[in-house]
Amino acid sequence: MFSSRELKNYMISGLSSFGIELGFFVEEYAGSKGKFPPIKRREKKSLYIATIEKGHSLVNSLIETGRIGSLGLVVVDELHMIGEGSRGAILEMTLAKILYTSKTTQIIGMSATLNNVEDLQEFLQAECYTSQFRPVELKEYLKINDAIYEVDNKAENGMTFSRLLNCQYSDTLKKMDPDHLVALVTEVIPNYSCLVFCPTKKNCENVAEMICKFLSKEYLKHREKEKHELIKNLKSISGGNVCPILKRTVPFGVAYHHSGLTSDERRLLEEAYSTGALCLFTCTSTLAAGVNLPARRVILRAPYVAKEFLKRSQYKQMIGRAGRAGIDSVGESVLILQEKDKQQVSELISRPLENCYSHLVQEFTKGIQTLFLSLIGLKIATNLDDICHFMGGTLFGVQQKILLKEKSLREITVEWLRDLTEKGLLQKDVVDKPKDESFHITKLGRASFKGTIDLAYCDILYRDLKKGLEGLVLESLLHLIYLTTPYDMASQCVPDWMIYFRQFSQLSPAEQNVAALLGVSENFIGKKASGQAIKKKVDKDIVNRLYLSFVLYTLLKETNIWSVSEKFNMPRGYIQSLLAGAASFSSCVLHFCEELEEFWVYRALLVELTKKLTYCVKAELIPLMEVTGVLEGRAKQLYNAGYKSLIHLANANPEVLIRTVDHLSRRQAKQIVSSAKMLLHEKAEALQEEVEELLRPPSDFPSVEASSTEKA
Repeated sequence: MFSSRELKNYMISGLSSFGIELGFFVEEYAGSKGKFPPIKRREKKSLYIATIEKGHSLVNSLIETGRIGSLGLVVVDELHMIGEGSRGAILEMTLAKILYTSKTTQIIGMSATLNNVEDLQEFLQAECYTSQFRPVELKEYLKINDAIYEVDNKAENGMTFSRLLNCQYSDTLKKMDPDHLVALVTEVIPNYSCLVFCPTKKNCENVAEMICKFLSKEYLKHREKEKHELIKNLKSISGGNVCPILKRTVPFGVAYHHSGLTSDERRLLEEAYSTGALCLFTCTSTLAAGVNLPARRVILRAPYVAKEFLKRSQYKQMIGRAGRAGIDSVGESVLILQEKDKQQVSELISRPLENCYSHLVQEFTKGIQTLFLSLIGLKIATNLDDICHFMGGTLFGVQQKILLKEKSLREITVEWLRDLTEKGLLQKDVVDKPKDESFHITKLGRASFKGTIDLAYCDILYRDLKKGLEGLVLESLLHLIYLTTPYDMASQCVPDWMIYFRQFSQLSPAEQNVAALLGVSENFIGKKASGQAIKKKVDKDIVNRLYLSFVLYTLLKETNIWSVSEKFNMPRGYIQSLLAGAASFSSCVLHFCEELEEFWVYRALLVELTKKLTYCVKAELIPLMEVTGVLEGRAKQLYNAGYKSLIHLANANPEVLIRTVDHLSRRQAKQIVSSAKMLLHEKAEALQEEVEELLRPPSDFPSVEASSTEKA
């Protein structure tokens, strides 16, 4: 099952208990987790829950080992993501490979926001089932000044007047809340839940605080004990730290929700919202496409995401959160708009959903070039005719008349293959006839393909690793961390030069040696910090990457996101994303090095570093953190309560667990025990497989009995 990163943990936790009862394994493929190829099970089947990126690697490994036919069913959640950037390109090439190499695998794609379904239907060779059924009716409203209009497609301008908002505002409140958010939310909370979508992360925090300033003290009494427990729990998972904003808003049943929060914080807040202890989230658009947190009323603070005007699909995703099946009889959405946006909003609510187009070519190095490299590397298609035939079966192939303006599919395929050959990733085979033109993958190409390295960076990575061999500094982890800091995150980084200089001046001689090898001097950073002009040119990407390496290095030493967040003035959620990105990239670099004999020295080093980056905790907590849903805060609680190993946790009684671990609900306890049991069964099965494999006689050689008979 391919899903978003946000939904992955929910699926694994929810399905583990089914796996225990029904006798199948639930295996996670995300970040640095997952074995390639997957373990071949003797009796039980496996259900893989994978992010799109890891799902692609999983399918590649099954094709390479001739096991793609064992893949029975692939479920793609949020299929419309196929038209969204690099993740869409990766999803498209994954599905295209499955369709091309397996005649038995069934694919099911699901989406609520697809328009040009016929293209997807042709690409997937699928039948289409559509339904307009919604278990809870959704009523859409627009708010202009203090007037509320209901969206009505039959009306001339797409809306009909509904009512005037009943609000008696003081002058102070009018100034602080010109959009009447307080009036809109207090019609619903605290008895029902409400989501307020805001254009930016900062706006989420400001709106949450503003609303709480004008709520009456009666709101403090609603589910008071549970909210008090939530604050205690937030404090316990973060070493005594609680975000000052959450400390002020949670007592009112209000919280913000965006990527600046840590995973632990988001999990606790989402659980509190699901149980009704929290009744209002101010959130960014990412929540609409991620976690399943519905509400009685959904309010869109403005028809924008950051500075971009809303797309129809984004609007539908957000308002689709309104209405809880089994709880609410109706769901409501309210879009707040200004007079200047009236015409655009009128078009927004009336136009069809945006069409979904292939991103294979748009995402060049992560898309089409990666696809060609893997087709040849996996021997799916190695000559020009076969590659063109494969391309005809992709979504890009289906849409080529729209997407290709001047050249034919064959012509641009030749150009792309030539480009890969010039980069040294492919090599042409010597053939008698030009029409039989075929290719094979080079060592660098295979390393890039196996490591799933973005081809925009593969030659840079090779050079960095090669240079590292000349003087790899092993007195600290800094040099290795630099080599596994993601290139794409570094390219978007904007260092705080004063902090950079402060950190630089605290480096040990060995750490300063790393910076010197990279060509970054303390003098350069000092001049940047003081705003002086710099004549000497220094590679910006190296400077930025070293800065992020400092963040990761500090985090591995301190293992406290809060202190590192404060030290570098970065959102703690961003630091956690950087850590996850580095763990994933470290795993990729390891696979890259495994294919190149000259980099043998990195292999053992990167195995350990990947483990450190994945968990970023003391060694004794790692076995507990392998369990889905157990993050650092929870692992510490479990360890201190006496559950010090996977076996202890798998054999725990959920009722005893609730009594011995603070702030743990019955549902959470059951999910943790189920996940631990599942993981323990997986490990036992893998060991059994290994034993049987060792004892199995080689099939290529005659057995002792057969040899004796032949002699006789």
